[in-house]
Amino acid sequence: MTEGAGFRAGDLPDDLTATEAGMWQAFRNGSVYDLRSGDADVDDPHGDRPWGPERSVRARIVAWLLLDGPRALAGRVSSLKLTGVRITDTLDLAGGTIVPFVELKGCRFENEVLLPEARFTTLRLVNCSVPRLEAARVHTEGDLHLPRCRFEGGVRLTDAHIGTDLLLNQAVVQRDRRGRSITADGLSVGQDLQAEMLESYGELSLRSATVGVSLSLRGARLANPYSRLALNAPQLTVERTLYLTPAGVGNPLLTSGTTPARGTRVQPFECRGGIRLDDGRFGDAVDLDRARFLLDEGHELSLLRVQTPELRFLGERPGRGKVVLSGARIVNLVDRWAGWPGPGDLHMGGFAYENLVPQDAFPLARRLEWVAAATAEYNPEPYERLAAVLRNSGEDEDAREVLLAKQRRRRETLPPAAKLWGYVQDWTVAYGYRPGRAAVWMAVLWAAASLAFSHASHPPVNKDGHPTWNPSLFALDLLLPVIDLGQAGQWQLSGAWQWASAVVILLGWILATTVAAGATRLLRRG
Repeated sequence: MTEGAGFRAGDLPDDLTATEAGMWQAFRNGSVYDLRSGDADVDDPHGDRPWGPERSVRARIVAWLLLDGPRALAGRVSSLKLTGVRITDTLDLAGGTIVPFVELKGCRFENEVLLPEARFTTLRLVNCSVPRLEAARVHTEGDLHLPRCRFEGGVRLTDAHIGTDLLLNQAVVQRDRRGRSITADGLSVGQDLQAEMLESYGELSLRSATVGVSLSLRGARLANPYSRLALNAPQLTVERTLYLTPAGVGNPLLTSGTTPARGTRVQPFECRGGIRLDDGRFGDAVDLDRARFLLDEGHELSLLRVQTPELRFLGERPGRGKVVLSGARIVNLVDRWAGWPGPGDLHMGGFAYENLVPQDAFPLARRLEWVAAATAEYNPEPYERLAAVLRNSGEDEDAREVLLAKQRRRRETLPPAAKLWGYVQDWTVAYGYRPGRAAVWMAVLWAAASLAFSHASHPPVNKDGHPTWNPSLFALDLLLPVIDLGQAGQWQLSGAWQWASAVVILLGWILATTVAAGATRLLRRG
C-alpha cells in the first residue's frame, strides 16, 4: 500500500475492499458504519453464525485510520464508529496516540487487541467479542467503556490510567494463561469504576489500584476454582465507597445506586473464592449488603488492616472459610447476627471500631458469642474493645457484663488453684462487676452467724469488766477484718463454736479480699 498526501487529503487507497472503503468514508464523515443484517441471531457478536467478507475489515486499515487517517470532511469531526463489524487479524495500537473518538458496538475481533502504552481521548467497546485485551499502561483522557464485552483470554490493565470512568458492566471475562481474568494492578481511575453484573472466571486482581470516586461490583459474580483468590485487591484505595451489593435485574438494568422498585428481581454480589482487601483505604464505606461468599476450606474474606468510616457487614453467613478483620480500623460497624461466621472462622485481633449499629436482633448474649467466636484462644482485647464501645454509648451495665465474660473466659486458662479462686470471686462478687452481691452475702452470713452464736456458751475473758453479750455484734466483729467492734476478744468460745468462729473469720476475709479486688478493677477501668 502506498501512503502519500493524497490519502491524508481523503483519497481512497487502491487496495481497500468495498467494506473498508465504506468504513473509510464513514470515518471522514464521523458517522456510524453499521453492517448489521437485522437478524438478531446473525448479528450476535458472541454467537456462532459466521460473518463473511461483506462484514469484515482488516485490523491494519483500522489502525491506519486511527493513527494516521484522512482529514474529516468540511464541518465534520472524524471518528471511528463501527457497529456489527468483524475485524480480522490483530489490532495493534501499542504506543500510539489516537486522537479520534472510538466507539465499536457489537463487533467481533478475530485476534487479541493490543493497546499497551497507547493514548486515547475516549475508547468505547460495547458488546464486543474480544479474544483478549492487552492494555497495560494505556492512558485515556476520558472514559474507557467495555460493557457487555466478552473476553475469552482475559483483560490486562496493569498501571493503566483512566481519566474519568472505567465501565465493565455485564462483561464476561475468562482467565488468561496465568489464571487471571482481569489484571489491573496499579490501575488509576479518575472517577468511578463500575463492574456491575460482571462475570469473572479467574482472579480479578486490583492490587494497589486507585479509584477517584466509587468502585461498584453490584450484582457481580466472581468465581475462581483454579486458585485461592477470586478478588485480590490489597492496598486498594477508593475515595468513597466499595459496593459488593445487589443489582436490580430488569430492562433497563438497575445499577449505579438506583434503588430497585418493589418486586424487582435483584441479583446479589456472589463470590466463589477468597477475597483479599488487606490494607485497603475507603473514604466512605465498604458495603457488603446481601453479599454471598461461597468459600471453601482455606479461603478467606480478608479485611486485614482495612480503614474505612463504615463497614456494612450485612452479607450472608459463609458456610466455610474464614473472615479476617484483624487490625482493621473503622468508625461504624453496621452488622447483623446472621452474617457472622461461627467459632474458629472469625479473626479480629486488634479490630478497632467506635460504634455498633446492629440491623437485626443482636442482644448482648449474641454479641458475646460473636466475640467468643473470634477468640479460639483467650484474648482480652476484643472484650475490652466491645466494653469500651458500649460504655461510650451509655450502656454501662452491658459493658460490665462484657468484662465479666472476659474474666470468666480468662479463668478457663488458669491453673487449678487460680481457677478455684476465680470461681470464688465469681460466686461472691462476680469479679467486682456486681458489687451488690457482696452486701447480700455479708447480710446472709451475718444473720446466720448471729442466730448461731445466740445459742453459744460464751464465758467472758475478763470476769471483772466486759461488755454485754450481743451475738449480732459478735458475729459482725468476726466478719469484718481489721475493724474492731470490741466484741471478738471479750468472750471465750470452745469446741465446735471455736471452729464456727474461725469459719466466719475466714469467710469475712474472703469477702473482703474479693471486694477489694473488684474495687481495684473498677478504679482501673475508671
